[in-house]
Amino acid sequence: MANAVGLLEVLGYSVALAAMDQACKAADVKIEAMDCNNPASGDQASIPVVIQVKFTGNVSDVRIALDVARTEAGKYITDDEIVTRLISHQAPGLEKLLATGKVKLP
Repeated sequence: MANAVGLLEVLGYSVALAAMDQACKAADVKIEAMDCNNPASGDQASIPVVIQVKFTGNVSDVRIALDVARTEAGKYITDDEIVTRLISHQAPGLEKLLATGKVKLP
């Protein structure tokens, strides 16, 4: 079990894929799940889906991955449409929740 959890939320599936592609190339992290939701502005949003990517690794790799993901996502959307969070040491049992998501990974 990895200690750290990274959370990336962005507008747009393609933005999430581009951001995580670069993040996974820059750091040793594992994507655990992806989820999607409607943006707060609903049908008025320029991109009608919020994607959350949950990934794990050691603290330094997750921190690097979050920085790289934010930079890459910033090429396509504004900074206020990007949310990153680091959980430096996950609580026991959290790993069960990480796999929960609407987007099915192989």
